Amino acid sequence: MSGGGLLVAGTTSDAGKSVVTAGICRWLVRQGVKVAPFKAQNMSLNSFVTREGAEIGRAQAMQAQACRLEPTALMNPVLLKPGGEQSSQVVLLGKPVGELSARGYHGGRQQRLLGTVLDCLEQLRGTYDAVICEGAGSPAEINLRRTDIVNMGIARGARLPVLVVGDIDRGGVFASFFGTVALLSREDQELVAGFLVNKFRGDVSLLEPGLDMLHGLTGRRTYGVLPFRHGLGIDEEDGLRVSLRGAVRESVVAAPVGEDVLRVAVCAVPLMSNFTDVDALAAEPGVVVRFVDRPEELADADLVVIPGTRGTVRALRWLRERGLADAIGRRAAEGRPVLGICGGFQMLGEHIEDEVESRQGHVMGLGILPVRVRFAREKTLTRPVGEALGEAVEGYEIHHGVAEVTGGEPFLDGCRVGQTWGTHWHGSLESDGFRRAFLRAVAAAAGRRFVPAPDTSFAALREEQLDRLGDLIEQHADTDALWRLIESGAPQGLPFIPPGAPA
Repeated sequence: MSGGGLLVAGTTSDAGKSVVTAGICRWLVRQGVKVAPFKAQNMSLNSFVTREGAEIGRAQAMQAQACRLEPTALMNPVLLKPGGEQSSQVVLLGKPVGELSARGYHGGRQQRLLGTVLDCLEQLRGTYDAVICEGAGSPAEINLRRTDIVNMGIARGARLPVLVVGDIDRGGVFASFFGTVALLSREDQELVAGFLVNKFRGDVSLLEPGLDMLHGLTGRRTYGVLPFRHGLGIDEEDGLRVSLRGAVRESVVAAPVGEDVLRVAVCAVPLMSNFTDVDALAAEPGVVVRFVDRPEELADADLVVIPGTRGTVRALRWLRERGLADAIGRRAAEGRPVLGICGGFQMLGEHIEDEVESRQGHVMGLGILPVRVRFAREKTLTRPVGEALGEAVEGYEIHHGVAEVTGGEPFLDGCRVGQTWGTHWHGSLESDGFRRAFLRAVAAAAGRRFVPAPDTSFAALREEQLDRLGDLIEQHADTDALWRLIESGAPQGLPFIPPGAPA
């Protein structure tokens, strides 16, 4: 017998679907429910590698952690990794299967994947008491409904009740709720059980007349009003634009343990991927992390980070056009700390041979590290463990570039020359002992009297955040009604709201 299920949809992108899904998962697991997350199709540059070597969205890895599970490819069977405005790499069940334009994907390929994603969902429902699914964008994107496999397509295919989340902080939430339902077909509307208000500031009693009117207009109730809370946007999906909404980046910087703060400047390269790598730095008391795109913003930085990117050659050109490449070169020559991660590591090398990602062939790198990079068609997807600076380190690798290191000191399968460090390992800074040792080295090189806090645990901070999400659901949603939805499906006899989807 299949377990229960729920689809968390949204009135818009960034309405809070990921964190609401995680919150419901954490609330359920604390009740002793065996629960798993699921997102049929994810578009994100912020990805993760499972233990079996599959690439999935980091949001689903975070939601798996909310469920106290190891993430698997079943939880995110289709991942789209944008490579520009017109095309994306398609990752199916954790492995890349090719590049497709948006027209090519929505023109037929996407619909053919519906059977695959429904099979994955059914496998999860056969194993767990409940599966909490996350939609994408809005279910009322009527231009894409025919090929939809992540919103109403999956809801219809698996008979899932749908909870629509709206961000009231943006305004217009009542119109968004009503319009979302009214633009769905009669068959789709039958599965839309109701609404969840997210990011409300103020007195809920002032909102209640509107919720009552919404119920009268749609026949659908509101299952909760979640208050606005800072610092809950963990492991966001959107790497196409610089995001400063992530949990630790939004937090007030705690006072340093030593006499000085440590300033970290992250180059906001195009198609930035896995920008969450710097979250562990920002979690440290006294470390100030900011994203930058001008060379003068590097002047007072104690550490410059060049993050990963889905377009290494494009990002390298961007660094040169903006004068950041010269500024980074000067820093390295002066012995001031620079860290390159994945694509950032590749850019620090001598040259890049790329017939795969950019198809630009031979491209000169920044020439700071003794590394030559050749892009392979097969993607490296691993979860390495090792040691650096006398501390144990874990990470994960997601890259087509194969690095040949010809000199320098070894550093996490990359290398170090002076105070310039480069590695393909994402997530290494989440290893607490290593992070503290690295920050001590950076502070010494920068001449800062900065001392890492001795007791910062990134894993514990992440657990605290997930518990805060669970608390939001437990304290501000009708959990009894939510469980009835998950267990029994959408209520029968929900009214049709005209006009419905156009023919």
